[in-house]
Amino acid sequence: MAGRTTRRDSDSAPEPEPLPPLSAAEVARIAIEHLTELTTKEPQGATSVEPADDGWTVEIEVIEDRRIPSSADMLALYVVELDLDGNLLSYRRTKRYGRGSTDLGRGGTT
Repeated sequence: MAGRTTRRDSDSAPEPEPLPPLSAAEVARIAIEHLTELTTKEPQGATSVEPADDGWTVEIEVIEDRRIPSSADMLALYVVELDLDGNLLSYRRTKRYGRGSTDLGRGGTT
């Protein structure tokens, strides 16, 4: 998914009209689209959305490895950074853990 562009009232307008700022919900949706396109992993949803000085930081939980039973699935947490227009700046996996794990702060692997 590409980031947003500005609107023009007409082709002869010298200055493009800026788009309104993105909402947190829009940022989460855009970040999930970027991450899904890059990793092909199934997202479970955004776990946090935070504004930053030059954009947004979004944490997204994804299924890394489906297992039977599903309670044995491996999940991961990714941090996605977007600029103010929703363009992808970076992403990285920060944790990998079993579904239902209760010790994410001390036992997660990357």
